Amino acid sequence: MTEPHDHVARIQEAWRRERPDLDPSPMGVIGRLHLVAGRLTDELVAVYGQHALGEGDFDVLAALRRAGAPYELTPGELAQHTMVTTGGMSKRIDRLEAAGLVSRRASTTDRRGRVVALTAAGLERIDAAIADHLANERRLVGELSPADAKELERILTDWLARLGG
Repeated sequence: MTEPHDHVARIQEAWRRERPDLDPSPMGVIGRLHLVAGRLTDELVAVYGQHALGEGDFDVLAALRRAGAPYELTPGELAQHTMVTTGGMSKRIDRLEAAGLVSRRASTTDRRGRVVALTAAGLERIDAAIADHLANERRLVGELSPADAKELERILTDWLARLGG
C-alpha cells in the first residue's frame, strides 16, 4: 500500500525535514481523525439545520426522545445524557421552550427541581430529524466497506476506552 500524500502527509514530511530527531507518524492518525471529525460535523450539522435545530438542540431533543414516554428528564439528567454542559443547558432549554419544542414544570418528587419534557411539536421535530440524521450517518459510513466500518468502530471503541472515554 502506498503512503497517502495529502495535507497531513505534507505536514509530516516538513517535520521530518525540519526535525529529523522527532517522529511525526502519530500526526497521520490524529491529523486525519481531526479532519474527518470536522467534515463529519459539517455534514451532521447541515441535516440538523434542515430541521431548524443546532447541534446541541438536536442532542437535547434526542435525549428526551430516547428517555421514552413521557419524554422527560431533569436538567441534570439531560446534561448527563448529552454533550451539552450544565452551564449551557439552561440557555438551550430556554431556546427550545421558546420554540415550543419542550416545556418545563415543577418536579413531583423534588420541590426545588424542574422537569423538561418534549411537547407534541418537539416529538414531531425530533422524530423527523432523527430519521434524516440516521440516513445521513448511513450515507457517511457507507463511504467505507462494511468490514472497514466494523473494524473502525472496534478500533475507536477500544481507543476511547483506553483514553478513559
